[in-house]
Amino acid sequence: MHTTALVVQVGEPIAMLYDSSRRHAGENLQGLLDTREAGLDKPLAMSDALSSHEMAKEAALIRCHCLAHGRRTCSDLAEVFPHECRVGLEVISQVCDHDEQARNEQLSPEARLAYHQTPSRPLMDGLTRWLDMQIDAHLVAPKSALGKAMVSMQSHWETLTRFVPITGAPLDHHSVERALKLCIRQRKNSLFDQSTHSASMASVLTSVIATCLYAGVKALDDLVALQEHRAAVFADPSAWLPWTSHARLAPPEATRRQSSAIWARSGSPFHSSMSNSRADKGTRASAVVGHQRKRPCDRLFMQSQEPWPS
Repeated sequence: MHTTALVVQVGEPIAMLYDSSRRHAGENLQGLLDTREAGLDKPLAMSDALSSHEMAKEAALIRCHCLAHGRRTCSDLAEVFPHECRVGLEVISQVCDHDEQARNEQLSPEARLAYHQTPSRPLMDGLTRWLDMQIDAHLVAPKSALGKAMVSMQSHWETLTRFVPITGAPLDHHSVERALKLCIRQRKNSLFDQSTHSASMASVLTSVIATCLYAGVKALDDLVALQEHRAAVFADPSAWLPWTSHARLAPPEATRRQSSAIWARSGSPFHSSMSNSRADKGTRASAVVGHQRKRPCDRLFMQSQEPWPS
């Protein structure tokens, strides 16, 4: 089995979506996009270059690839090829510094794009010319580890540099790698799931809880509200997303106390720990996505996949 994590953003809110099944990340993203309204702009989809992330309908989105993976490859080979790798490391590090500065200054997506086109575009253009020269002049053996890394970067150059011509395109998918750690910890602590159905249900609950934590909303309150107002939730799901006002109306404290009393009368050992959980304290997620936007199925998708032993 595999667990796919999708970090989806349109506007300010961010949704963390998980799916544990025998489908690959590309299949899960395709299923999400199939439910999307027709006529909308193509969304940006950031991932690494693994084939498992490819969809059957790649033309339905704008694929971006993680530039940090290119930097990581250079770093891994730096001990063997110090001079060649230093060129790539210096360029990518400078570009990442530019993006961090734009984030620190809270630039709008349009201002960030203009900023990258001034200092970052010349750096990336110089790097691609250098890569072409290394390959064309046979200065690097194409079958060596460095040669394969250079050829891979050349073949994915357009998707690696989406942040230069396209507004809002991210440089990396660190946010989704952080999101995967949540389900990895859950999987280890629970010693895996007993069936595909239980894995799917765990992914649904994890999606709701992680989205609440990222939005700074008390996950327990949100889950109780969804149960108490299930008819309204089915009638208008978008009105009950964690960051909407409807989701914060419930539950009333009286209902909470009644629920705790039921747990106490049943002799459950968990009723006291429930009120002291991290979710009840409204713990916020620590990581914030840089320049992506959300509401499930609209503008930007970050995807990754973690293998799950069967």
